[in-house]
Amino acid sequence: MESLSIEYGRPHRDGAVLDLFTTWAHRSPDAPALIDGERTWSYAELDRLADTVADALRERVRPGDLVGVCLDHSAALVAVTLATAKLRAVHLPLGPRPGERRLQAVAEQLRPACLVGDPTLLPPGHRPGEHAALAVPTEGANAARAVVAAFAPGGAVAVPKGTHYAVLTSGSTGTPKAVAVGEPALGALLHWYRDLTGLGPGDRHSLLIGVAFDPHLGELWGTLTSGAALSVAPDAVRWDSGALTDWWREAGITVAMLPTPLAEPVLDRPWPAGLAVRHLTVGGDRLRRAPGPDVTATIHNAYGPAEATVATTVHTMAPGGGHGAGAPPIGLPIPGAVVLVTDDDGRPVPRGRAGELRIGGRGLAAGYLDPELTARRFVAAPDGVEGSDRVYRTGDRVLMRADGVLEFQGRLDDQVKVSGVRIEPAEVEAAFERDARVRRAVVAAEPAAAGGSRLLAFVQTALAEPPTEPPTGPDLLAAVRPWLPEQAVPSVVRLVDTFPLDANGKVDRAALLATATASDGEDGATPTERTVLKLSRDLLGRADLGPLDNFLDAGGNSLAAARLLAALEEEYGVRLRAAQLLRQPDVRAIGRLVDERRAAVAATV
Repeated sequence: MESLSIEYGRPHRDGAVLDLFTTWAHRSPDAPALIDGERTWSYAELDRLADTVADALRERVRPGDLVGVCLDHSAALVAVTLATAKLRAVHLPLGPRPGERRLQAVAEQLRPACLVGDPTLLPPGHRPGEHAALAVPTEGANAARAVVAAFAPGGAVAVPKGTHYAVLTSGSTGTPKAVAVGEPALGALLHWYRDLTGLGPGDRHSLLIGVAFDPHLGELWGTLTSGAALSVAPDAVRWDSGALTDWWREAGITVAMLPTPLAEPVLDRPWPAGLAVRHLTVGGDRLRRAPGPDVTATIHNAYGPAEATVATTVHTMAPGGGHGAGAPPIGLPIPGAVVLVTDDDGRPVPRGRAGELRIGGRGLAAGYLDPELTARRFVAAPDGVEGSDRVYRTGDRVLMRADGVLEFQGRLDDQVKVSGVRIEPAEVEAAFERDARVRRAVVAAEPAAAGGSRLLAFVQTALAEPPTEPPTGPDLLAAVRPWLPEQAVPSVVRLVDTFPLDANGKVDRAALLATATASDGEDGATPTERTVLKLSRDLLGRADLGPLDNFLDAGGNSLAAARLLAALEEEYGVRLRAAQLLRQPDVRAIGRLVDERRAAVAATV
């Protein structure tokens, strides 16, 4: 009889969250808990800071209330996260710059009782009402100059009882979906992570993952429930793999997490000598290469949607190489997790046959803050599955090997990943169609030259009365940017008169991509400029990029910047910092910067 594609993790152990932090604050009050540059906060100091924030919120924030947090990596972020838990409220991480209109949409849809952040960035509905200035540190690499808690009238949406945090994921309705995760699920995840990495007193763990991305909660809580110290990563290291590993060395980082798009450039380079990093967990996108024999850290390739509390499966690769040349698998289920591969009817398929990955077990989220959506995606477990009465339909296509290890094979639907973040094209389309100048928008994804995917938007403009000059692609891109996270902003906007249709009468995205054309633009005035231009075009997938175009405005992100820096170092033997590159007004200026650095290096030889 064929074995079915069902695999169980080891028995899980529950783990506390806030109580464990408090235990360390009493057991080791003077031990370092948070390090930001030259400033260090002990466990006792951080606990007192969190109490101060909780006291400032206590009169207006009740257990179960949503608290939207618009802060970057900083002491303020950590203190507010702890304070929210102390109040038994629901932490909703939004990131420091979620986009004005996107933040306004979240405020209207979810109606959080409180938004915390820079007062100049909060939506209008939270500005004129009651607010409280929070006494949090304003020094540090990413600290806000001022932090307030702004309260809004009216009740929030219903949140499942026991929810510890909620996190946004891309939604096909044009507004993000909010996933509610309970404390038992988070506590079990943290216990697994501490066992996996041996994280404990004396360790230093990076705080680097984007704040709106749920793995950052694994960084933050995993460290503070282990007695280790969190070390705040400077912003520049998110763009530059060389700067990142230099910072690891300088900060004495021993355990770290990285999003896949940043981990791959790190693994593509020779592993630097002298690093203290023992364990590196990678996740968020498909890892396309295994670590080489020079890598001295254990690499964990983790997979998991927000709907299953950060991580569901893991594949561990010990130092020394020998892991094969292909893409590593996503591995086996973590303790308490159940994974199964099913056919279109939800029945488990035999091992060795591809199908949809469904997840059950201890790590499942309570659901979405939308009961109808919860009912569609969290469904009854099929017969024969033990230990879980419901499963989450991931929409991911996987194959389970005979040994139970899962291999990732892509998405079953239109959802794509850009720089490690899941994007619903329909959400991006809805953002364009908010503009009165747009009749219809279609967003499609295609492979980018630098790896991963890039988004292209095809826009049909509306007829204006009276007739006016039609908008340009850059005009529409500027208007849509505030509605979207960085990764969801298309690289290119093309204006079209009509959309090709397939046999079913639906827009044929493949035909749109096939007919997309771009002009080559200028070729550059100097050999270096031409090389930089070619590299930038390839990395951004922008054949129309010209010497006077700005790298960031043309769609450059952290992954593209890191790869451009690596390509320039390989081509010319000079190393630039991300901050230098990103300050240049255009591609031509980057070329001049390269020539200047080459001349300086030659003068010292």
